[in-house]
Amino acid sequence: MTSEPTPTWNEFAVTVGQRLLAARKEKGISQEKLARIANIATFTYQKLEKGIARPGAPLNPRLTTLIALCKALDLRVEDLLAGPWPDEIPSVERGN
Repeated sequence: MTSEPTPTWNEFAVTVGQRLLAARKEKGISQEKLARIANIATFTYQKLEKGIARPGAPLNPRLTTLIALCKALDLRVEDLLAGPWPDEIPSVERGN
């Protein structure tokens, strides 16, 4: 039996973005409308669909953002974040 390769964090973030895109298109709504429903900026949502925060930096969205989007899309969080998960999780550091 073969197992799925473990994705990098970047690959996983892109996969999550692809799942958001598919769910949004299935609902037949625009990025702008979904962002408005989820109470986030359209630009933020566009980055989520791409899976990148800025060139070379993978996305690391807040849990509240993911839950708001899942509610707006009638999507289960566990389906959005389904594995396989990356082995290496980036650290989240806050500036002083």
